[in-house]
Parts: sequence; C-alpha cells; structure tokens
Amino acid sequence: MANERLRAALLQKGVSIADLAEAIEVDPKTVERWVTKSREPYRKHRLATASYLGVDEAYLWPDALSPEQVTSASQSEIIAIHPHRWAVPRDIWGRLFGAASEEIGVLAFSGLFLADDGGMVRLFADKARAGVKVRILLGDPDSAEVAQRGADEGVGESMAAQIRSALVFYRPITGLDNVEIRLHRTVLYNSIYRADDEFLINMHVYGTRAGNAPVLHLRRVAGGDMVATYAESFEKVWAQAIPVES
Repeated sequence: MANERLRAALLQKGVSIADLAEAIEVDPKTVERWVTKSREPYRKHRLATASYLGVDEAYLWPDALSPEQVTSASQSEIIAIHPHRWAVPRDIWGRLFGAASEEIGVLAFSGLFLADDGGMVRLFADKARAGVKVRILLGDPDSAEVAQRGADEGVGESMAAQIRSALVFYRPITGLDNVEIRLHRTVLYNSIYRADDEFLINMHVYGTRAGNAPVLHLRRVAGGDMVATYAESFEKVWAQAIPVES
C-alpha cells in the first residue's frame, strides 16, 4: 500500500523523490519505498522529511508515534497559559508577528485590539512588503453568528460595529500584495493569532468577552498535534470565507 499523504506532499511542493533523497541524504530507492510501499523511515528521516516538506510528521506517518509520545510532544508545544487576553504582555504580540518570516494569520470576530493599533497595522504592512503572507479573517457583521456572539457577550449590536471599525482600520493594507482579508460566518470557538509555527489561542467562554478569556501560547513541536489542530481549523474557516474587496 502506498503512502498517499507523502506522495501528495511531494506533489504539492513540486519535489521529486530524487530531490527529497538529496535533501535529507538518503538513497532515492529508499525514499521510493517510503512512497510506494509505505515503508516507515527512521525517526530522524521522518523529522527531516516533514521539515523539508513543511508538514507534520504525524500527518505523513500517523501510526509512527505512540499515543504517549504524541501526548508528550503536544504538551511541549505549550509555552505559556495566560488567564486573560488582557494579561498577555503587550510586547508578546509584537514579538509574535515581528518574528514571522512566512505567514501571519488572524482569525477572530473583530480582533479590534489589533486593528486599532496603528503600529501593528504598519507591522503587517511591512511584513507583507517583505513577502510574508498576511491573512485576516473577521466575522461577517451582517451574519447571524455575529449577532448571536454579541448577544452572548451582552454587547448586542456593538459586536458588528467593532468588526466594521476593524475593517476601516485595515483599509491602508487591504490593497497590498500578500494581504487578504475575508469575512466568515462560523460559530467561532476560539480566536487564532499565528505567526509561522507560533500561535496565540484566545479561548471563547460563554457570557464572557474575549479579552477576559484565557489564552494559550503554543509553538509547533515535531510529533505534537495541538498546533496542527488549530492550524487545520484556521484553514477550514479560510476556505469558506468571503474575500473583502480592496
């Protein structure tokens, strides 16, 4: 049986078996057996392959790690737990996005605390000009989901107003290359703020505004699956969201 996930990852990256073999310093025939016969590589080769292809080891070889190993690696992905978003030191947000070299992602209903920060918006612009992909997902202010969230938080129509304000604050970067803003209509269980493989996850708690809810600070670790879970959630929302015209 072939390893279709590995085959697909190679195709998506435009990488041949020979390219991968050269990059991780193994025989091409060995790599071919990994693909066509689903042979399982040594751990160091699994890690090297996953890193080279930009995917998770557990995705390519889901049975390679024991549940105990996955649990241990996932726990290692937790850098810090903050009791409230307002308790996250301000400089952490700047360091998070400032360190991005490939991707910045924001998934929230309004995320107004970022949008109305002129320095943060300029940082997004600078990163986009440097080739970093900036993707911002905000709630559709006309959606039933946003109206319900406003009711749940006890802020009513001001939730939609906050989103419209955020869109205004993001206007200076809306037309830039590498920047895309979309509107989603999901029941959002948490807000996601990502820079490459580092994430701040703002939990949503019924009846509590997001600023008062806890935040997980995560960084991807090989073999862990917490970061991968949130990254996949981001992509699912992105795929069904509607682009905002520049």
